[in-house]
Amino acid sequence: MARTLFLLSVLGLTAMAQPAPTPDATTLLTDSELHAKVDELFESYDSTISPGCAVAVINDGQVVYKRGYGMANLDHDIPIRPETVFHVASISKQFTAAAIVLLAQEGKLKLDDEVRKYVPELPDFGVPISIRHLIHHTSGLRDQWSLLGLAGWRYALDLITDQDVLDVMSAQKELNFKPGEKHTYSNTGYTLLAQIVKRVSGKSLRDFTVERIFRPLGMNDTHFRDDHAEIVKQMAYGYERGKGEGEFKLSITNFDTAGATSLLTTVEDLARWDQNFYEPKVGGTALIQQMLQRGKLDSGKVLDYASGLVHGTYRGATTIDHGGADAGYRADLLRFPDHRFSAACLCNLAQTNPGTLTRAIADIYLAGALKEPKRAPAANATSTVVLTPRQLAQFAGLYWNQEEESGWKVALEDTKLSLLLGPDQSYEMQPLAASRFRLAGPPIEIEFRRGSTDDPLTLVAKADGSSEERVLEAATEFEPTRAELSDYVGVYRSDELEPVYRIGVQDGALILKRLKHQPDKLAPMITDYFGSSIGSIHFMRGSSGQVAGFVLNAGRIRGLKFKRSTTR
Repeated sequence: MARTLFLLSVLGLTAMAQPAPTPDATTLLTDSELHAKVDELFESYDSTISPGCAVAVINDGQVVYKRGYGMANLDHDIPIRPETVFHVASISKQFTAAAIVLLAQEGKLKLDDEVRKYVPELPDFGVPISIRHLIHHTSGLRDQWSLLGLAGWRYALDLITDQDVLDVMSAQKELNFKPGEKHTYSNTGYTLLAQIVKRVSGKSLRDFTVERIFRPLGMNDTHFRDDHAEIVKQMAYGYERGKGEGEFKLSITNFDTAGATSLLTTVEDLARWDQNFYEPKVGGTALIQQMLQRGKLDSGKVLDYASGLVHGTYRGATTIDHGGADAGYRADLLRFPDHRFSAACLCNLAQTNPGTLTRAIADIYLAGALKEPKRAPAANATSTVVLTPRQLAQFAGLYWNQEEESGWKVALEDTKLSLLLGPDQSYEMQPLAASRFRLAGPPIEIEFRRGSTDDPLTLVAKADGSSEERVLEAATEFEPTRAELSDYVGVYRSDELEPVYRIGVQDGALILKRLKHQPDKLAPMITDYFGSSIGSIHFMRGSSGQVAGFVLNAGRIRGLKFKRSTTR
């Protein structure tokens, strides 16, 4: 999900004391006209034959508009209403963090306590991991979903429990990085936080949050689902689009794990939680201050991430936000504290983008209070320059980032350049200048640079609105012979995962086979490095020069080691 910068807690509290300004532009519109504009946003979902969304618009502590669009259950023709219950995925994290903060307020734990004090099953990695590290995603722990997938679990198909997460974590021997050194989103941390709540309070996260948060706030349709077989009234099923026009298929979660995810709630109940940030009935102002406190790296760098909340700005206004995505469910709760305005959008279709929709709602109601958006070139705009095939050909090839151990390929196809990011990820590169391009799709610009004639060509990518650049250097692409491919054939095992990984040659290419997954074709990058659908595979050689194993880097998993086995 996109991360934005969050308002400091002190400023957030100052904003709470201010009256909500009335946007100039909206004074020209009646309530019914404003609501009609929201209806226009969701017109494509307002159907009796498709999934959709529930929406709540919250202004100065009041829900000024709420409505459902589309169907909660296509099997039985049940429409979405404001009271429809949705799985909200990672929006769950702020409630898990709030439970931890409440226990800290009572002196039952400290945020700087080591996690192993409460969860001794977590391996001793030789460096302390604190509760605060878990909250801010600075622990270095590998992500549970990625680990389980590599271990053979099929996300949302195989039942995943808290114990499954603890089991796979207890087998880990290394971290992605030293705690406090970096910020990498890790669902594992919030599953461990839920375990800490259970072990400190003597109650499950579900029971603790119902008793201490949801019931006091009147959130009577909200709870953490820790039993996949539970019947939940008025709950929406999740869906994703099928292959045919207007076709949908079920896409639901299958979890008995809570903390990082599994919260069930409604837009109406989220409005009640939102109000607690202005008039805190639960936890008082101390809870709000702690919830909004941003994380900090050991280097002193202040993060945008707080306690399951993200600090940000939108059109010049400060925001507090967190989204969620699991299976066919998508969710977003966006707050503008200076304006006492929020929007909640919960959807049951994987192809929706609630974060975009909540901001579009803000455009309507805060029209006079937000700055004009910067006009960026349209992602699919007509190219402003025309380059010859010879000019384009100089950029074709492999570009490599050694630190990340990953690469991108630029291919010349007819008279167009394409960026190949992986299987089924190809984007046309539209020329804006002699060495500058824009992707047709993602809002990303790419520039090719060379310091001097002796320096290698570099590819520099930057997303709209971001100051961060991703830099990759031109590299010689590995084109292994059949004999060279045979060097990698074998059985590989990891001490941190149970399944065996088998690598063979088929139709002139390396093929990876693993438990419960389709064979994966490995694409050669540079010598001994291959790309795959699960990440970058770096084959390691022993002193004799023979392949002894490989290291897998896969997004939120770094440095996962596999040894070549002498037995099959």
